Amino acid sequence: MNAFLVASRVSATVPVPVTRMAASALAWTAWVTHAKAARRLEGNLHRVTGLEGRALRSLSRRGLASVARYYAEALELGRMTGEQIDARVRMEGYEAVRGLLAQDRGFVAVLSHSGNWDLIGAYAARHIIPITAVAEVLRPREVFDQFVALRERIGIRVLGHEGGSTFRSLITIARSERALVCLLSDRDLSGSGVEVEMWGRGVKVAPGPAALGIAARTQILPVMVRYERLRGARRRAAGSRWGCVLEFGPVLDPADLPDDLPREDRVAALSQQWASWLAGRIAEHPEDWHMLQRFGWTS
Repeated sequence: MNAFLVASRVSATVPVPVTRMAASALAWTAWVTHAKAARRLEGNLHRVTGLEGRALRSLSRRGLASVARYYAEALELGRMTGEQIDARVRMEGYEAVRGLLAQDRGFVAVLSHSGNWDLIGAYAARHIIPITAVAEVLRPREVFDQFVALRERIGIRVLGHEGGSTFRSLITIARSERALVCLLSDRDLSGSGVEVEMWGRGVKVAPGPAALGIAARTQILPVMVRYERLRGARRRAAGSRWGCVLEFGPVLDPADLPDDLPREDRVAALSQQWASWLAGRIAEHPEDWHMLQRFGWTS
């Protein structure tokens, strides 16, 4: 049986602190033994920060702790109350986009694999705008179905990443519904990534946000999610020492690009805009960037 499926079923029957401790223990073991995931994380963080040696090891320890926190919270999410979700989330830059997101139409949000994007989605669905997300179709299918069911319970509609049909569905949603289509895009899964510059290096990222914004004729919002320590009344209400910050970046509008720019160049230009902003935010909070996989470095 798939490990995530087992963890999901077990976590539903044990106290929340047990799940958190188990996740922390696994992360600590991976760091101490310098397991493959830890080595990959350190390789990616080195390229972002330039750190080496003990400083890099210290950062990767904090990074793996952040990853463990995310997985523990993902398993806990179905048991959280609405009040706990609200207490765990704080927003930055929302006033600049409040009026935009109140309009009766769709938008595209582009995120990195940082912080707890599921928790943020649950909060946004409760208080800001209906959320649609795209996720890789996991195997066995039972794992993916459980993943989808959990997120639907907290207000997030999930579409499986299945190529052109999914993209056409997203265009329809963005054109005809009041919805925020959220795409995790710092790691390209399509095999047709667009090259941009991040941290002074060439990187291939997902073309989806820019392509969808152009096709649906709607704005793109880069979003950063990171952790922060909670204290006092907010910590007690959250039931956790940790909360998440939802930071909105600049609004990117495909209509602002030159009309005579070829489509491929329009996708590249928009992708570079969101990638530049997210690169800066990840560099500020590298411990919350959960990139344990191969990344799309080209230089």
